[in-house]
Amino acid sequence: MKQRIRVVGIVRTKDGVLVLKRSRGRSEAPVFWELPTGKIKFGEQPEEAMFRALSEYVGLTASSIKIKDVITFLALEGSSRLSNLYIIYEIGFSDTENIKPEPFDRYTSYKYIKDFTTANVRLDEASLSVFEIVEGKVTPGRISPRDAALAATVNVDGASRGNPGPAGVGCCITDVDGQIIEQSGKFIGFATSRVAEYYAMKNGIERAIGLGLKSAHFISDSLMVVNQLNGIFTVKNKDILPIYRDIQEKLNYFDAVSFTHVSRSQNTVADHEANQAIDRSLQRRQT
Repeated sequence: MKQRIRVVGIVRTKDGVLVLKRSRGRSEAPVFWELPTGKIKFGEQPEEAMFRALSEYVGLTASSIKIKDVITFLALEGSSRLSNLYIIYEIGFSDTENIKPEPFDRYTSYKYIKDFTTANVRLDEASLSVFEIVEGKVTPGRISPRDAALAATVNVDGASRGNPGPAGVGCCITDVDGQIIEQSGKFIGFATSRVAEYYAMKNGIERAIGLGLKSAHFISDSLMVVNQLNGIFTVKNKDILPIYRDIQEKLNYFDAVSFTHVSRSQNTVADHEANQAIDRSLQRRQT
């Protein structure tokens, strides 16, 4: 398993904790906010890396840094898990009233947040995990990094041939070691692609409940479904609203869940099961 090592700074003022808006890079990339974070270059001490990251990325010169914690946690990167080691520092300034980061290529904006669980910013996975561990609370509806090692992964996919047309859903559930617990596909009749994607998620949730899983990572290649279940987008389509509400009801069963978007190439098993279900149904109709 890969391990990522980073230094991360906690900058506190009367207005809250400093978070920074990442440059999007690709225009279609989602916008994330994060704590001031940097890599450790060869030959650097962690403290030196923290001072440098603050100076290079946001134009701040700290008067002091004090180590607060060293944490390790698992986080999802795509459909796989990544081991993280974060060295967390409390950053001190001689004048906390006038901390004004400068926008550089890495970041485009900044703000201060008092409560990360209610702040109107989309924090990246690593910063959320640091906040959760440091602050001792978890974002509502998100799986705790401390519980991540106990969670199974549920890949789901929906397929429709014709949009609307013959549709199927696929599911692949793996344990923390990547071993397949269950994989299956089911024909759901005629449906649009977005309805099929929602039924796929509903089916995956039902299968996880059937297996008695109390925490799970749900993986889908439908950005619409993931963003709506994460509360980023609002559900307005009448054809999927009843399914969305049914899913929300079923999520009450779990202690913790997370929803992650991946590319189609990272969701091949669930995609195969969905299409196989359609093929089986069409073959039965022809005989």
